[in-house]
Amino acid sequence: MKRVGILGGTFDPPHMGHLIVAEGIRDALRLDEIRFLPNNLPPHKAKTSTTNQERLDMLERSIKGNPYFQIDTIEWEREGLSYTIDTIKLLKEREPSAEWYFIIGADMIEYLPKWKQVDELASLVHFTGVKRPGYREETNYPVTMAEIPEISISSSLIRSKIREGKSIKYLVTEEVKLYIEENHLYG
Repeated sequence: MKRVGILGGTFDPPHMGHLIVAEGIRDALRLDEIRFLPNNLPPHKAKTSTTNQERLDMLERSIKGNPYFQIDTIEWEREGLSYTIDTIKLLKEREPSAEWYFIIGADMIEYLPKWKQVDELASLVHFTGVKRPGYREETNYPVTMAEIPEISISSSLIRSKIREGKSIKYLVTEEVKLYIEENHLYG
């Protein structure tokens, strides 16, 4: 049975924190692959700053060279808000023999009770949590915490630094940094 980790997000832009978490979880749980699932319209966030194509281009540049990392744009195939339960049902329909590990930060662990159909979702995936500074990992839902370094990089921090004319070197891959500069994103 293939064991697949899922890392969803807006990836606006994708950053080193995403990559460190994905590789840490893959290694800790001995997963066969990690799939990055860029959201279409996340229910808990405003519209993204960039287009789907720009986010995809940056994500491709970020994961280049890691044979365990894949991108799945399944959420772009549906209309409306990107609810995790709908995505997981589609993935399970397409790949019924896979075992799914849904990666969430401690900020989302606290938010789990508000997720659409979370009880059903908890029966379809293994929630895998990572610590984030300033958040607790307390929940009534089954979440396996992975021991990986705490990462406090965020896409909003990176967008803010760009607007302020500050360096984002080492917060994103060099390829993503160049892409942002060449396409005048977030300025």
